[in-house]
Amino acid sequence: MYLYCVYGGVSSVETNYSSFRAKISSGWATSTTNHSSTSDPAEAEAVQCLECGTQKLEEGDVQAAKALYKRSVEIRRNASSLFNLGVTHYHLKEFDEAIASWKESIALQPTSPDAHTNLASAYIISPVSRPDLALHHLKHVKYRFIVSQQLIKSHNSIAASLSPDDPEIAFNLAAVLEATGRLEEALVHYKRSEEHGVERAAMHIRNVSAKILGQKAKKVEGTSEA
Repeated sequence: MYLYCVYGGVSSVETNYSSFRAKISSGWATSTTNHSSTSDPAEAEAVQCLECGTQKLEEGDVQAAKALYKRSVEIRRNASSLFNLGVTHYHLKEFDEAIASWKESIALQPTSPDAHTNLASAYIISPVSRPDLALHHLKHVKYRFIVSQQLIKSHNSIAASLSPDDPEIAFNLAAVLEATGRLEEALVHYKRSEEHGVERAAMHIRNVSAKILGQKAKKVEGTSEA
């Protein structure tokens, strides 16, 4: 999959991380504080850890980046350091920790579209998928339709390149489709994942089936009233 790396909100670079299953907007942020103007030694260390962590992440050393971001958070807990720490947790498939970091980052900076997008991705890809929460956070993203389509495209590409019967891929794709209202397609993939051993898909199959029946009932009511 591809990881969108946004530097200061100016441009994006795509880096291939084939071992991960979700498309994520990382929004790596380096501090805008100039080292020479930082009189507080603790603040200077926090800035240095944040910037060195980003460098390590660019080099592919995720563990080192996580350690540096953790140190930055310990010194100065701010939206950028928490955001970047969440990125490293996500890379390491530590989804609960990634979600916690991004939720705290959003609490400090509620209008960050990248944080909301990342959190939506984490809710979709986590072992206990929460498409309802994913959709909630996508509503905070200005171009949420495009983001949703990118998530679906990412999962479709992975499913095509790997085993099409991989139950986890099928389940994750179903969760994305459900979150974006494509219920019929979601039902197909939930059923596929259940057939290949994903037991939790059964509950989603019931829920999506009920939603589909509800939509059909509304259409019938609308037709009869007309």
